[in-house]
Amino acid sequence: MILNETERKIIESSIRDIPDFPKPGIVFKDITTILNNAQAYGVLMNHLYQRYKEYNLDYVAGIDARGFIFGAALAQMLGIGFVPIRKKGKLPYTTISEKYSLEYGIDEVEVHIDAFSNIPNARVLMIDDLIATGGTANAAASLINKAGATCVESCFIIGLTFLDGIKKLEEKTPVYTLIEVS
Repeated sequence: MILNETERKIIESSIRDIPDFPKPGIVFKDITTILNNAQAYGVLMNHLYQRYKEYNLDYVAGIDARGFIFGAALAQMLGIGFVPIRKKGKLPYTTISEKYSLEYGIDEVEVHIDAFSNIPNARVLMIDDLIATGGTANAAASLINKAGATCVESCFIIGLTFLDGIKKLEEKTPVYTLIEVS
């Protein structure tokens, strides 16, 4: 299931562009304007529910931090658990981690070691607001699999197709983007 034209227009028109953020030359795609637009957020969440209700998922895993907003709401709508994938040092219990490269260094994401343990071979949907170069998303998908679950699909509200993040991630898991920016 993909967005119909009306849904696409409602969601696209609620995304704000912020030029030169976080640095000159970057046009930041601000999704907070989806969140404060009840119609756009409702259309978005209903679409995600309709798409994933037949996937037989056990969990939705959201990437820190905007993935929490969409992931937790979707998990509740689907009647399944939500698992946060956080930046290093943010989770209170024993964790497993996955490192990934940034333009100027290395970062790391973590999940609780028992996040998926109550359902063997858990089927997990990973979600975040945007995929660009794919470093965080690739690390998160690897982390889900390392934790004993299966990342059955990765979902992003926005996909920046002029970068190679989607292609890289598709080597690990299917990728669904609602809005593509070329």
